[in-house]
Amino acid sequence: MLITLACLLVPFGALAAWAAYGLVDTGRYVTAMAPLAGDPDVRDAVADTVGDGILRAVDEHMGVRPDGGSVRPFVHDAVRSFTQTEAFRLAWDTVNQVTHDAVLRALRDGRGTRAGQPVTVDLASVTDPVKRRLTHDHVPLAARIPVQHTAVAVFPAEELATFRKGFHVLEVAGFWLPVTAVVFAATGIGLAVHRRRAITATALGTALGGALLALALSVGRTLTLSGLPPDVPHPAAAAVYDALTSTLRTTAWLLLALGLTAALTTWLTRYVRVTRPARRRPPTPTPPTERARSRI
Repeated sequence: MLITLACLLVPFGALAAWAAYGLVDTGRYVTAMAPLAGDPDVRDAVADTVGDGILRAVDEHMGVRPDGGSVRPFVHDAVRSFTQTEAFRLAWDTVNQVTHDAVLRALRDGRGTRAGQPVTVDLASVTDPVKRRLTHDHVPLAARIPVQHTAVAVFPAEELATFRKGFHVLEVAGFWLPVTAVVFAATGIGLAVHRRRAITATALGTALGGALLALALSVGRTLTLSGLPPDVPHPAAAAVYDALTSTLRTTAWLLLALGLTAALTTWLTRYVRVTRPARRRPPTPTPPTERARSRI
């Protein structure tokens, strides 16, 4: 029973630990997202989003509607060119760090957020270099683009309270679920009459948990992409999902491999018996009468 509970907790413990110690850590999050700055799908999505935002800002703040047929190609080409520079990589890391810090503060204690207001970040670190590039290329009205404060909502206000409660539960579960799984497995093996069978069952259960976790990641990827709005580019979203779940996916395959290896090792060594070297008995002393007879 304890071994069964331990095996059931394996995928949930791995998922909770990944969320509590992987996604919550800003450094690990930024490191996981950094390679996406070189992904073509992500660069195209950023170029389209930022380019449309610049044109919309010109229309809203300046009261001037740019000629979409003439200005839009220059704007999008400039943004695409910027996404291939080192400055964009630095801006990408900065935006991810600022966004992660803002969301994390809101989930933990609500600092930096007001009641009824969504969590927002300022994307001026991306739009300001684009403005300078457009100005350098003499694009009309580029110098007058107001990009000093570009607040973008990254977390809806109506869901903040619910996610904050779930976040606190996740922090507790991320530590106690893996610990409980290990304690249950060790106790079950220690109390088992046939420990070899118990070890084999635990190993197979761990492998099954890893396989279920990998399957859940695959299904979750499909459901996540199918639930996105039509205006969200699916290739870029898929790249982000894969980057965020890379560590968890590796953990799932590692659990599967370790479980199968342990079960196979236990099965192959079931007939192996450790033979101890026989202890040499000291020679039995000959009685005096026997020694005398042998002399005669």
